[in-house]
Amino acid sequence: MKKNKKSYLKKSEKQSNDEEKEHEESFCIFNNVNQEKMQQIIQMGSITTNGKHKIHCMTIIGQIEGHYILPKDVKATKYEHIIPALVAIEQSKKIKGLLVILNTVGGDIEAGLAIAELIAGLKKPTVSIVLGGGHSIGVPLAVSGKISFIVPSATMTIHPVRISGTVLGVPQAFSYFKKVQNRIVKFVVKNSKIKKDVFLKYMMETDELATDVGSVIDGTDAVKIGLIDKVGSIHDAIAALYEMIEKKEKN
Repeated sequence: MKKNKKSYLKKSEKQSNDEEKEHEESFCIFNNVNQEKMQQIIQMGSITTNGKHKIHCMTIIGQIEGHYILPKDVKATKYEHIIPALVAIEQSKKIKGLLVILNTVGGDIEAGLAIAELIAGLKKPTVSIVLGGGHSIGVPLAVSGKISFIVPSATMTIHPVRISGTVLGVPQAFSYFKKVQNRIVKFVVKNSKIKKDVFLKYMMETDELATDVGSVIDGTDAVKIGLIDKVGSIHDAIAALYEMIEKKEKN
C-alpha cells in the first residue's frame, strides 16, 4: 500500500513538473511573439493580426519620407520600409488581406505615389481608412485600397503640386511639375469615383485656403464627391476587408 502511495506521489510530482514546464514554454513562446510584434510596431509601424482572418495592418503617418532623410524630431513613414513590406504581404500565403490606416500631412510626391501604386496593384483584398487627415500626397494613398473609408472627423487637403526647396524657375521645371500633377490626378480618378473635372475644381479652388490654392474637405464631403467610398469606423473597415477575403476564398 505504501509502495503504491509512494509511486502515486512520484507520478503526481512528475506530472506537476511536466505541466509547469509546458506552462513556462507556452509563456516564453507567447512572450516572444509579443516582443516580435512590439518590435514590428516600433520599427515598421505595422502588425500582422490573428483574428477571424490573418490580415496585415499598415500605418502611414506623419510625413512620407522619400529620397531625403527628414529630421529626427519629425514623425515619418519611410518608403524603404513600406515597399518591401508590401512585396512580402503580396507573396505571403498566410496573410489574406491588407488594412492601410492613414493619418498623414503628405510629403515626398514620388515616394507617396510609388507606395499608392503598389497598394493599388496588390491582388489581395485591400482596405484603406483615413483617421485624422489624408492630406496632399495622402490623397492618392487614401484611394489606393480597393475599398476606402474615412471617419467623419477626418479631413483631406487637395491642392496642386507645390514647389519646395531650391528649384530652377525655368519652363522645363514647371513642365515637369505639371506632368507629376497629371499623374496624381490620373491615379486618383482611376482609383476612386470622383470625376476629373470635379477633382481639378477642388484642387484649383482659390477661395478656400487663405494663403494657398486648393480645398480642405471633411469625411462626409469626401464621400459625397466620390473621392472616398464610405464614411465609417475601424470596425467597418475590418468588416469590409473580411467580406472581401471571404468572397475571394469562395471563388
